[in-house]
Amino acid sequence: MTTQETFKKRVRARMAKTGERYGAARRQLLERSAAGGGREWSAEPESSDEVIRQATGRGWDEWCDLVDAWPGHIEGHAAVATWLREEHGVPGWWAQNVTVGWERITGRRARHQRADGTFSANKTRTIRADAEALRALLLDDEARDDLFPGLDVELRSKPQAKSLRLGVGPGVAIVHLEALDDGRTRLSIAHEKLPAAGDVAEWKAYWSDWLAALEDAVG
Repeated sequence: MTTQETFKKRVRARMAKTGERYGAARRQLLERSAAGGGREWSAEPESSDEVIRQATGRGWDEWCDLVDAWPGHIEGHAAVATWLREEHGVPGWWAQNVTVGWERITGRRARHQRADGTFSANKTRTIRADAEALRALLLDDEARDDLFPGLDVELRSKPQAKSLRLGVGPGVAIVHLEALDDGRTRLSIAHEKLPAAGDVAEWKAYWSDWLAALEDAVG
């Protein structure tokens, strides 16, 4: 993505936030830049500036300036994360965090968007049920049909996989079941490969209702 395309995204983000017309939003960004007012963020990163500085030694604006100045950033997410690890000694998890934050701040990645351009919706809930019993229901074709009425849900992982992959709607739901010491189960669902940002709210609501209904059924 070129610098000009990135700037246009920043202009549109400001328009959405302030209600300004394109020309007015563009002028404000240019004036802010000329006055040394700092970087205009298209979206907030997941970690705060204080957290990222404590973990990596630099704040967000510093990292964004550094990545933007590196010609290899045009090669995308994996190239930036590798460069941060190998050239700047940023540990693996934090290299990913910095890369995603840079993508959001500069308008290259929207909220809930993954590196491949698709989106993900996540939900977690702890319910009073046995983890192995729930896993057995998800693995059984007939029981799974009962758990997802009206949806054609396909098992896409091996039965012994630590997390189960289910083809659901326009994406893939990764279901992780964690047995707790008190007999309850923590279910974490990551619905990935959603094609559009608008799908996120719809599927987050679906999984919230589904987990509540599951708890009522097994309870």
